[in-house]
Amino acid sequence: MDNHAPSPSLIDITMPALGADMRDGTLLEWLIKPGDNVEKGDIIAVIETSKGAIDMETYHNGTISELLVEPEIKLPVGSVMARMESDSPTSEALNEHALRTPTQEDKVSDSSFTYEEPAHEALPIQERVSNTTNNTLNSPEIEPDETPFPPYIPPRKLRATHSNLDSLVPTTNEQERSRPEPQPHQKQKQKQRVFASPIVRKTAFRLGIALSSLTGSGPKGAIVLRDLLSHLDSSDAKTLRKSETKNAASAASTMRQAISDAMTRSKQEIPHYYLAQEINLTHAQKWLTQQNQQREPEQRLLLPALLLTAIARQLVRFPQLNGFYHDGCFTPSTNINIANTISLREGGLVTPAILKADQLSIQQVMDSLRDITERGRHGRLRSSEISQGSITVTSIGERGADMLTGVIYPPQVAIIGLGRLRKAPIINNDKLEIGEVMTVTLAADHRVSDGISGARFLHALAKQLQHPEAL
Repeated sequence: MDNHAPSPSLIDITMPALGADMRDGTLLEWLIKPGDNVEKGDIIAVIETSKGAIDMETYHNGTISELLVEPEIKLPVGSVMARMESDSPTSEALNEHALRTPTQEDKVSDSSFTYEEPAHEALPIQERVSNTTNNTLNSPEIEPDETPFPPYIPPRKLRATHSNLDSLVPTTNEQERSRPEPQPHQKQKQKQRVFASPIVRKTAFRLGIALSSLTGSGPKGAIVLRDLLSHLDSSDAKTLRKSETKNAASAASTMRQAISDAMTRSKQEIPHYYLAQEINLTHAQKWLTQQNQQREPEQRLLLPALLLTAIARQLVRFPQLNGFYHDGCFTPSTNINIANTISLREGGLVTPAILKADQLSIQQVMDSLRDITERGRHGRLRSSEISQGSITVTSIGERGADMLTGVIYPPQVAIIGLGRLRKAPIINNDKLEIGEVMTVTLAADHRVSDGISGARFLHALAKQLQHPEAL
């Protein structure tokens, strides 16, 4: 019997795939250095994609061995950026967005339908589905895609082809030997990161200005462009302002092109079907008003949180709307991760996900929604929030249209659209009244589900929202 502890394994840290449309990303900043100890979920780098600046997480516990890529380098998805030593098995690092080809056992039937109030226990989806329907769902564990990563690109070759060659210093053997050993309290230091917009990070890097030397005036102390401008003399600031205005316009154009490419692919490849249902939310609004009477303003529940909670609970019973279509097969997601569209002030959209939304209370969903909205608008989203959405909910807000129909974001198989809340005549006990209604739409993939499934989902959602206290 071997009583020796397992030897640490060397793990490659690669450029993550934050969506089916992502082909490459640019390293903006390392938040760790060789010798640092990290835990699973820690933010280790900031990368820039067509979705903006994203916080990159680690999926292991371990010690950083070496950094192979300099900031400002663009890398294909899957390229090795760094290495770390870890005692955890490599399977722990797998992204939940990774897909495999489903077997016949994975296919979801849509036979009988009965409405029951959803369970509140945080049980696995498979167990909760079996308690509420007559269907049998053997939802697979998500395994890695067998498609290989793009070929490894040596970091020195990347440096040699980079346009800013003079600003990059190759790593020498002497520097390799002089890397520091892990020091106590490094993890605490690593978490004391500086928040700054992507443009500020890029500009400060080019000018050789340490972000830690600047005082942020943005939300929660974030460093914004005006803080960097005030650090420079007037002539430099004027030149920089013109340059960065062009850079911001270029970034917005890149994001718009990425959105266009993804939506074009969706409409060309996915046979959409569309359904809409008007839902009476009069009672739900009254219930929210009652719930908020004793709450502080920052703790008040808003209608979007109630809607997302209800949607998540109903998706437990309709797994054919929550998953991924990949290589001709559908794989139900093991978690309900609801991606939410967030409009950016500089233009474009991001869609971070509320992870395991069906296991959260309305208050927890509300807190998560506030959190990802604020961080999304300041370029502080985590890679797991961008890559793991299993269904998308989109809304233009209370000043938006009465109804909107979304375009499915591949490899997802459905998107739910929320129109604005409006007053409308409704029939209640054979009496005409004025109530508050919302049109909810569903666009779904006809390769995975049929209109009857979508109609049942919308009907169940409407019925659930008449009993908000049950959530």
